[in-house]
Amino acid sequence: MTTATVRTYAIDPSHSSVGFSIRHLMIAKVRGTFNTFSGTISLPADGLIPVAIHAEIDPASIDTREEQRDGHLKSPDFLDVATHSVIAFESTAIEAAGASEFTVTGELTIHGVTKSVTLKGEVTGQGTDPWGNARVGFEASGRVNRKDFGLTWNSPLESGGVLVGEDVDITLDIQAIPAPQA
Repeated sequence: MTTATVRTYAIDPSHSSVGFSIRHLMIAKVRGTFNTFSGTISLPADGLIPVAIHAEIDPASIDTREEQRDGHLKSPDFLDVATHSVIAFESTAIEAAGASEFTVTGELTIHGVTKSVTLKGEVTGQGTDPWGNARVGFEASGRVNRKDFGLTWNSPLESGGVLVGEDVDITLDIQAIPAPQA
């Protein structure tokens, strides 16, 4: 696909969210977000199923609504934000699964470790805001094992099990706007 047939959209962080959840104490899930992120979504001239996705997240922007936990998650035990200042995703393949659904496979880098992951995505709509700006919406979700990215810290529980689960559920709600022309 030539660049003339591709439209590039930028993620609008004020109308988007990057969330996650993980099992805590083996009984409930803790939810959190990353508050600082950016990226681009490339769309074909004649459709809304992406042809390429690039995103970067600032791991220091993690927010689980608990300052002490956030500090631990930023430490070398987990994300080590002083050493690894970016979580990155670069799509390698996107396959349509109907008119508005797709799967996206890409290289996800967390904590300096890059692994291939697959997310299920959906185009949630398109439109024009009251100021005449084009917008398009997407949702995506998937699951990764934190240990695959070298995030292995844990603490055993007296009752059995561990403090922090291994599987991290990812949820993305994205609204994108046409990217500025270079």
